[in-house]
Amino acid sequence: MVLGPLVFVHELGHYLAARLFRIRIDGFSIGFGPEIFGWTDKHRTRWRISVLPLGGYVKFAGDMNAASQPDPEAARLSPAERERLFQFKPIWQRAVVVAAGPMINFAFAILIFAALFTTVGQPYTVPKVAGIVPNSAAQAAGIKPGDMIVRLEGQSVRRFEDIINVIAINPGHPLNMTIARDGRQIDLSITPRRVEERDRFGNVYERGLIGLQATGRDVIRLNPFQAVGAATAQTLALTKSMATTLWQIVSGRRAVTELGGPLKIADYSGQSAALGLVPLVTFIALISINLGFVNLLPVPMLDGGHLVLYAIEGVRGRPVSPKVLEWSFRTGLALVLSLMLFLTVNDLASFGVWNTLARIFS
Repeated sequence: MVLGPLVFVHELGHYLAARLFRIRIDGFSIGFGPEIFGWTDKHRTRWRISVLPLGGYVKFAGDMNAASQPDPEAARLSPAERERLFQFKPIWQRAVVVAAGPMINFAFAILIFAALFTTVGQPYTVPKVAGIVPNSAAQAAGIKPGDMIVRLEGQSVRRFEDIINVIAINPGHPLNMTIARDGRQIDLSITPRRVEERDRFGNVYERGLIGLQATGRDVIRLNPFQAVGAATAQTLALTKSMATTLWQIVSGRRAVTELGGPLKIADYSGQSAALGLVPLVTFIALISINLGFVNLLPVPMLDGGHLVLYAIEGVRGRPVSPKVLEWSFRTGLALVLSLMLFLTVNDLASFGVWNTLARIFS
């Protein structure tokens, strides 16, 4: 429901950038594997819907596969034919085409948030402490009612909402906070308490809480210029949170079971739809940011891996050898497939499939 359209948006970024540089495009596919249906446009590009809806790709002329691995045989073509091939374009043009996919995902999220902030409004709570929960992390840190939160982890705090996500993704991790009290600023350290919560759909997750009580919340409609600025800040903050959460998983601070794949995305999209239009649209923006962020990771086969290879090419003054390129793509394919398999197993475990099978066959 959610992933397919966002994959289309991502691949459309690659497609439009390639068209800008007059690169010939052989195929545009949503999904992998055999084609279910498709058509060929006047530019000789084959648009197709494929059987496995786990992603998509744009295949440029002169590529051996959907991962844009250059075909060595393309070097034998005439100069006029090579001029339209992706692999013979300048590095900066190739980098723009590759980066356009993730960038359009971020831009799409900004557009969604800006539309919400203009029509529905943006939640706004003054970052002033109204009360302290007894025996909480806030009380242990010495925060008092009436304090104004000025900065958290070096970032300025404009709204109380600015601190909620930072606190939530850092359970048990000390954070630097600056408060304003009686005309002076005080720096302190606060460690969110670990709390396990369950939402209305039964999803269990761990988050950090510090025990602050805020004043009443307003919802303010922004003009289009304000909305774009606020939406950009929101997208940057969420991207930073994703990077922080990924590092926490890699470093062992969070369990790998918190990672989700296509099945969990489909499940959460249905849950978001059940809550109403605004939660669903917000969830779409979050997945768009996630798609852009993941594709920028420096893994061969992903857009970030291509950008790393172009950076190496720029430093060396020549492309990496075909053998190194081949092995990098093989390694990237193995990593991506392994990750997809792991995420699928993880998703099924979160749905209780393995426990059910164990009970049936035990």
